[in-house]
Amino acid sequence: MPHLQAQIAVIVVNYGTADLAIAAVESVLARTHDGYSVEVHLVDNASSGEDAELLAKAAVQPGWTERVVLWLESENHGFGRGNNVVLQALAARAVPPDYIFLLNPDASLENDAIAILASFLDDTPDAAAAGAQILRPDRGAVTAAFRFPGMASEFSEALGVGTVSRIFASSQVAFPVDLSRQRIGWASGAAVMLRFDMARQVGFFDTDFFLYYEETELMWRLQKAGHDVWFVPEARISHVAGAATGMQGGKHLSKKQPSYWYDSWRLYYVKTHGVWGARRVALARALGFGLNVALRTVTRQQVRGPMNFWGDFRTFVLRPLFFGNPAEAHPWGRNAKTKDVASK
Repeated sequence: MPHLQAQIAVIVVNYGTADLAIAAVESVLARTHDGYSVEVHLVDNASSGEDAELLAKAAVQPGWTERVVLWLESENHGFGRGNNVVLQALAARAVPPDYIFLLNPDASLENDAIAILASFLDDTPDAAAAGAQILRPDRGAVTAAFRFPGMASEFSEALGVGTVSRIFASSQVAFPVDLSRQRIGWASGAAVMLRFDMARQVGFFDTDFFLYYEETELMWRLQKAGHDVWFVPEARISHVAGAATGMQGGKHLSKKQPSYWYDSWRLYYVKTHGVWGARRVALARALGFGLNVALRTVTRQQVRGPMNFWGDFRTFVLRPLFFGNPAEAHPWGRNAKTKDVASK
């Protein structure tokens, strides 16, 4: 393992996307980052197939051996815990990095994004995190900046009626894709830089989350601690949406939300709103979806929403919230066999 001591540590967490993860690392190594010293940590979350071999072969290439640390894990930690493997090791250093940059394995730098974000954080001491603009392969922008979700946004999203969504526009989670530089609630974990000491102050990622809502909850804690989160669109990355997670636009490509999505949804609200607050939000989402079904049945339109919503929402959200342990966290990754359980 190379001996590294850089200002910025880039973390890429891979599961089943080795070729893309290698390209992501290469996009970092190919730039000089305006003089900032950068090290890269590539975590493989016990991928099935040949990922470990492919990554190990890449790690001994010229240019990698001096700057890249490969972490071959024996279990799938999910996104937050996978990042924590590196974050805890960095915290044990006598001099940890100033910043950490989280980059999806199916993403790559479009410009000097790392230097742009680091320079912004240098100049903005109250900022704990800064997210980059995310582009599709065709260079169209996608949403990368968000408000924190709540009762109004959950109700209007589940209802799926344009007029109601406009009424609750100020509560909608996603900001417009053409958003200018400004403070936001949270930034996509696919491309975000965090100030290391502030992230360590709040305890890094919550280990109860396997996948989804973990960066939202982390940035909620950062803001609760008095720090700001910004969106900096001048920094740009390209992202093959859904390659690492099976999700696009918050919805799963199979039209059925993974079970751990519901688990993370419930955990997020319990941790940020308390048990009674989480119950109220859950009922608001259930009411919105119920009205969605009723309205679209009457008008003979297709119901909008994930497949098997009622069964999964009842099993993984309502039952634990009202009749079980609201803070129960399932070890989803231990025996994960599907590709969409890896990274953001």
